[in-house]
Amino acid sequence: MGKRVLITGASSFLGVRLAEALAGHPSVSEVIGVDVRPPKLKHDRFEFIRADIRSPLIYRVLTTAEPDTVVHADITSRPGRAGGRSAQKEQNVIGTMQLLGACQRAEFVRKVVVRSSTAVYGNGSTDPSILREDWSSRALNLPGYSKDVFEAEQFARDFGRRRPDVSLTILRMANIVGPTAETSMTQFFSLALVPTALGFDPRLQLLHEDDAIEILRRSVTQERPGVFNAAADGVIYLSQAIRIARRLPLPLIPALATITGDLLRRAGVVDFPTDQISLIVHGRVVDNTRLKKLFGYVPRYTTGQAFRDFVAARGDNVSGPRALVDWEKELYGLLSSSKSLRAIR
Repeated sequence: MGKRVLITGASSFLGVRLAEALAGHPSVSEVIGVDVRPPKLKHDRFEFIRADIRSPLIYRVLTTAEPDTVVHADITSRPGRAGGRSAQKEQNVIGTMQLLGACQRAEFVRKVVVRSSTAVYGNGSTDPSILREDWSSRALNLPGYSKDVFEAEQFARDFGRRRPDVSLTILRMANIVGPTAETSMTQFFSLALVPTALGFDPRLQLLHEDDAIEILRRSVTQERPGVFNAAADGVIYLSQAIRIARRLPLPLIPALATITGDLLRRAGVVDFPTDQISLIVHGRVVDNTRLKKLFGYVPRYTTGQAFRDFVAARGDNVSGPRALVDWEKELYGLLSSSKSLRAIR
């Protein structure tokens, strides 16, 4: 008998690709996908169960499916996909708590993989230039999505202490890009005008979608317990990325960055939490030594190669031309308002 793997967030692009990769793996006998939306995937060894991980009924899902491996891929950075910021927080924090609480009671669960994010480190001007896994996150100072990720990891570590018999892997993934990836980062660089912070040119570190899937697949099919930064080698500066993507920068004073991000989100142009705007001000780079030496995987794509592969696949397409015009009008209307400018000062 092969592994029985349950994947949360099965309808996301990452969940679908991971389910497809595992369903075709010889060591896996069945893959069970859990989400509130059905995924676009049909496979003889894939079964979908419509369920909400925020509900205590998730334990009944586990007892019905009886997986030996659980992959929690339903921690999302996209409030729009979750149904708003409140729903996003419930999904990320309450959903993780309910799921791991159910796993703790389920004796048949032998392995848990949590897809986390490098957002757990936050973005600060005084942070180290390269962040290692042992860098202490300042939970009280973390905003929004970053705090969600921190709290989700806390639940994961608590689960690991209560179930030492379970192999626990936490993957802190950098922003994912690629030909088919649908993330806030790919949407951001699909804009005709890319917002930037005046006077700042941050370093960005990315992860190709193929590498993300391979890292998750190995976490399931091999024994790789621990916490790992999953990010590509190298960095790319925001100004370089804009040139490679053949876009135009929209320089803004930092005080306007959050306002612009909120307008983009409200217009439906980019689905990302505005608390992550600090990424285009300070950037974030992590150390992936543990991934390469202890986990045993060297990403096939560097950050630059991953970004170029994304650009080559997308061409000159831009996100939502109608919505783009709307948010530009709203932004210029805001900037021309003396009341708004006084508030910014």
